Amino acid sequence: MKHCCCLLPPSLKTSVKTEKGQEVVKLSPLPKRAKRTYLAMDTDKEIIGYVIPVFRDVTEEGINYVAMRNLFVREAREALDVKVVKKTRSTHIRESAERMELSRTMDEWAEFRKKMNPDSLTHPPEFIVKPRGQTVWEGKTVKLHCTVAGWPKPRVAWYKNNVLIDAKAHPEKYTVESNYNMHSLEIKNCDFLDTARYHVSSLNVKGEASSVAAIVVKIVILILYFSSMSADGFCPEHGVTFETTIIDKFEVAFGREGETMSLGCTVIVYPTVKKYQPEVVWYRNSVPLKPSKWVRTHWSGERATLTLVHLNKEDEGMYTLRVNTKSGFDTYSAYVFVRDADVEVEGVPVAPLDVRCHDANKDYVVVTWKQPAVEGSSSILGYYIDRCEVGTHHWAQCNENPVKYARFPVTGLVEGRSYIFRVRALNMAGVSRPSRVSEPVVAMDPSDRARLRAGPSAPWTGMIKFTEEDPTVGVVPGEPTDVVVTEATKSYVVLAWKPPVQRGHEGVMYYIEKCISGTDTWQRVNTGMPVKSPRFALFDLAEGKSYSFRVRCCNSAGVGEPSESTGEITVGDKLDLPSAPGSPVATRNTDTSVVVFWAASKDVKHLVGYYIECSVVGTDVWMPCNNKPVKQTRFVCHGLTTGTNYVFRVKAVNAAGYSQSSSNSDAVVVQAAICECLRHNSSPLFTLPAVKDYMVLTWTAPANNGGADIRGYFVDYRTVKGNVVGKWHEMNHQALTTTSYKENVFYQFQVRAMNMAGVSKASLPSASLECKEWTITVPGAPVGLHVLEVRDTSVVVLWEPPAFDGRTPVNGYYLDIKEASAGEEGWKAVHEKANKMKYMKVTGLKAGTSYVFHVRAQNLAGVGKPSAVLGPILAQTRPGTKEIYVDVDDNGVISMIFECSEMKEGSEFVWSKNYKAMTDTSRLTIINEKGKSRAIFNNPSLEDLGTFSCVVTNTDGISSSYTLTEEGLKRLLDISHDHKFPVIPFKNEMAMELLEKGCVRFWCQVEKCTSACDVEYVFNDVIITQGKKYTMNFNKSTGIIEMFMDSLEVTDEGTFTFNLVDGKAKGTTSLVLIGDEFRALQKKSEFERAEWVRKQGPHFVEYLDFTVTQECDVLLKCKYKHDNWLQGKDKSTYSLTDAGKSRRKGFYHEIQVLSTEHGIVLYSTVTYCHEDLRVGWLHKYVNDLIPFTRVKSGVTGDQLWLKINEPTEKDKGKYTMDIFDGKDGVKRVFELSGKAWEEEGKVKKLDSLNLTGNVWGEPVPEVSWTKNDKELVSDEHYKLKFEHGKFASITIAAVTTADSGKYALLVKNKYGTEAGEFTVSVYNPEDEESKEEKRD
Repeated sequence: MKHCCCLLPPSLKTSVKTEKGQEVVKLSPLPKRAKRTYLAMDTDKEIIGYVIPVFRDVTEEGINYVAMRNLFVREAREALDVKVVKKTRSTHIRESAERMELSRTMDEWAEFRKKMNPDSLTHPPEFIVKPRGQTVWEGKTVKLHCTVAGWPKPRVAWYKNNVLIDAKAHPEKYTVESNYNMHSLEIKNCDFLDTARYHVSSLNVKGEASSVAAIVVKIVILILYFSSMSADGFCPEHGVTFETTIIDKFEVAFGREGETMSLGCTVIVYPTVKKYQPEVVWYRNSVPLKPSKWVRTHWSGERATLTLVHLNKEDEGMYTLRVNTKSGFDTYSAYVFVRDADVEVEGVPVAPLDVRCHDANKDYVVVTWKQPAVEGSSSILGYYIDRCEVGTHHWAQCNENPVKYARFPVTGLVEGRSYIFRVRALNMAGVSRPSRVSEPVVAMDPSDRARLRAGPSAPWTGMIKFTEEDPTVGVVPGEPTDVVVTEATKSYVVLAWKPPVQRGHEGVMYYIEKCISGTDTWQRVNTGMPVKSPRFALFDLAEGKSYSFRVRCCNSAGVGEPSESTGEITVGDKLDLPSAPGSPVATRNTDTSVVVFWAASKDVKHLVGYYIECSVVGTDVWMPCNNKPVKQTRFVCHGLTTGTNYVFRVKAVNAAGYSQSSSNSDAVVVQAAICECLRHNSSPLFTLPAVKDYMVLTWTAPANNGGADIRGYFVDYRTVKGNVVGKWHEMNHQALTTTSYKENVFYQFQVRAMNMAGVSKASLPSASLECKEWTITVPGAPVGLHVLEVRDTSVVVLWEPPAFDGRTPVNGYYLDIKEASAGEEGWKAVHEKANKMKYMKVTGLKAGTSYVFHVRAQNLAGVGKPSAVLGPILAQTRPGTKEIYVDVDDNGVISMIFECSEMKEGSEFVWSKNYKAMTDTSRLTIINEKGKSRAIFNNPSLEDLGTFSCVVTNTDGISSSYTLTEEGLKRLLDISHDHKFPVIPFKNEMAMELLEKGCVRFWCQVEKCTSACDVEYVFNDVIITQGKKYTMNFNKSTGIIEMFMDSLEVTDEGTFTFNLVDGKAKGTTSLVLIGDEFRALQKKSEFERAEWVRKQGPHFVEYLDFTVTQECDVLLKCKYKHDNWLQGKDKSTYSLTDAGKSRRKGFYHEIQVLSTEHGIVLYSTVTYCHEDLRVGWLHKYVNDLIPFTRVKSGVTGDQLWLKINEPTEKDKGKYTMDIFDGKDGVKRVFELSGKAWEEEGKVKKLDSLNLTGNVWGEPVPEVSWTKNDKELVSDEHYKLKFEHGKFASITIAAVTTADSGKYALLVKNKYGTEAGEFTVSVYNPEDEESKEEKRD
């Protein structure tokens, strides 16, 4: 048994005495949530030793564990050797001194270790020198440098536009170096695509730092250098300039699968330097070749040889020999074609090619390949994938059923073993030969593979850091994260996920579960054995069905919780077949070859390339021109028979399969191309002043390109001495580039254009120009003037900036104009302020007048010379000219449309924004159909504001433009929204009315609809249909929608909705019946139904009621109806207990006048009077009469009186007696000097009458007026108004007695209806007086 001891911190020590009096150390009690420790204790919490932790596996003991174990064992053994020594005082003093010295030494050693601790030395990366942005010419080499400090030594990576640069995969393009914390990125042979933001990232365990630098690559315009001698290419090391010549070149070669081919050239390097050899590099399709079992290279000192062993279709391509010397390099290229080997069975497909392995993991790898050019006698049905473990010769088939996709996930690999793969194609005739095997791939975790490639990350420091290992045994792993479907086809679905954070040290494996859409049952897919890789392929899924997937982790402790579901995934092909390429165009090249051009396939994803096929005219036998797909849209077909007539077609291919073949090209005879000149010469040449030893040439493109795109230009020059001109020389021909030129010599130039048909005639020679230095401070003349959009009153002039800016950059331009017939004094400026744009629209022109233009550039130093004159330009609109117009279709898509009826062969629509080529193609989608071009806005926004122009090439300047402003964009967006989401307008929103029998009618009315309009009736979000309870009706001619209910029940409380769909248009109207409103309506409905049932037999028309006569007698009365054929009974009851008391009142006589000796007495008698009676008198309707000594009022018995003592003139007028019994009131009026008016609440005859009511509701209700239950219409007599959504009024003009009646104001919205009723009585005083006389 091993014994161990442990040093304890002072804070945990307590001293106690044993029986022998010895002091021992005792630990303080541990807290309940203390961290786990390896100290062994007895039941009294006494430390009895140290427990060695049990690790997972003895074989996994690391250096940390061994060092810790040995440390404890050594200390334990030393502790066992207990010696009892009797110490003297001198010994005790000496030992104390030694302990103090040892303590001081240990402190110094601890301080030293603290300084040397790597944790204190480490720090995050820091850029001492950051990379700097640079601008280079096209074809040059640029190098970015930086210096990075940090410990541990940081890893440095370079990125281009946030994409990692893999220098090892592209050694011909990039070189990355790292020496002594100095890092560099070299970019060779720069082109325009290398213009980007490059950032360098530095990373170590302490952090990350990055820095950004921009590289701008300028396109080299044609610059002619003149110098007596050049030092380019001189090698100072050897003191010579090496010249390389390649002879005995290999030609275009043809081989067959299985054969061996050798390519070679003789290389002569002059002069010959002892012990110096050039660097010879071979390339295939611009990728350098490395020696392998398939490729062998040899350099004998004079001849370079490349041997291709056992040819395969992967070896087809453009082969290039590059000879690098210290003075430059020379190259030569030729194409190598590899034909398929003869098939063993007639009609079977040929072998697939280019088998590769991707995404390799512990037990999983994805195998991809390319489809062959020849499918055989029938289409390819699928592919079989075979695997073989490296070191064996046993091939095992990976899939039982053939797969259509050229991509397949292989599972079930053994971790740590290496495999190779091959593929076979299958059609109706049989199975093809297997492809060439792939490169070996190891089944292992990608992180392990990265560590093996990376090697050690930091130098050895000589320090061992001991850390206590966390207990992980028995920990169930957590759930995986980010479970996604990376691939989905008809045959399989591939899942990928990230391992869990909590997984322990023993690693995890995974179970995959699936769930069919519409169910809640999860099924485990890999029931037999969990997988080790965070990838898994699921087969045998039903095509078209939707599934959800999730993953669980497991280890020896158990199975963890499931991950989040992926959501529903439909099994089916996610990658579509490519569309057919455009029609190919074949042109002559040599006696045995033809150049084929075609338009790329549209809307194709993951394009692999194109196969070109040829057929002799008159036969229907198609032969492949290439056996390896090419991505470019141009290919030279070699090996053809001279003088034979061929047609060609092209098909595209991606992982999903082949596209349809394109249409056949026009027939072409195989023979050497002849030089056919263009129908028009190149435009005149302009020469700009020189800068000491070079000059810049500019010219405009030909007006007619001859029916094909201009592919380039040839420039010729000659010297001029006085009137003697020299011989023309070709400037851009390689054989003449070494010609010597001199400064201060006059030169002339001419240019020829070239297209696929040949080279045009030369342009007129330029004026003689002396080659001397440009010393002017102002800018040069702008160039490239041309016009677009020529109209009767306007024209757009465009130009390019000058080649020389002068002392400072150009900051503006001035455009001048004059009539062509005017003299030089006729020039005038088009604008006052400098124009910073390189175009301008000139307006205000005279129709039929010719104009000329020139432009001047300006910088801080001044305004430069004018450009060459442009014109004359006739201001006249071409007949049939059309402008760009904007259209919004039914789907709300906004587009600009330009039509041209004069399209020619080869003409194209070219769109631009602000007269610049549109680089951001994501904003617009261009669709060309015959003579119409449509530019569709993908996502209209403020970014699209500007001027859009369209030019039709190969025509006489047909063009137009459209300016999109912010206001116009908002208007188009509104129209687009209306088209996308049309709304059915309602004339009347949903309303409700109660019919007889208690039936309820819900109705609304739409303004217009089509015969296809459909209505969905909804109650509380549940669709209801016609039946016993509901009756629906939709009159499409009137637009009235009705729904009837026989009665309202308690369950009918809620929201009623009509949903209308008329094509794309939709409409919704609702009515809410809840709470008190619903209960009141339900009660009223039940009453109406009960009333209808009651009236089916003998019934009371008027229920029992009573009236009080003038003599205060109570009269009971009722009215009933009885028909002989009716059967039944009815009952009417009335209680007089409270009603009689509440309705009792006296009869009040009219006011009479009585003269007394003291004055005048106004009095009225009442038949019945009680204690609640209140009487008030008013004089002239002004105020209550205040009782005083002259005027008194009172009640005596049944008489109400007012005494006016000593009346005066002021007492004349109307007197009103206001009688109120606590509930009702009565007024009596007496005209002291005239007649009294007897009728109450009546309106005198007026010229007009105005009645106004205040209305409120949300939404604003509809208002109508009725008279005697008939709706009134606004006319000359009745004027109806509804103002501000609140004030409803009716004005009755020329009021007569016929206007008397019962009036009502009706208001209605979707939430209900309400009415205000009142009575208007109109009388004629003359008629009333005549009635009075008749009574008398």
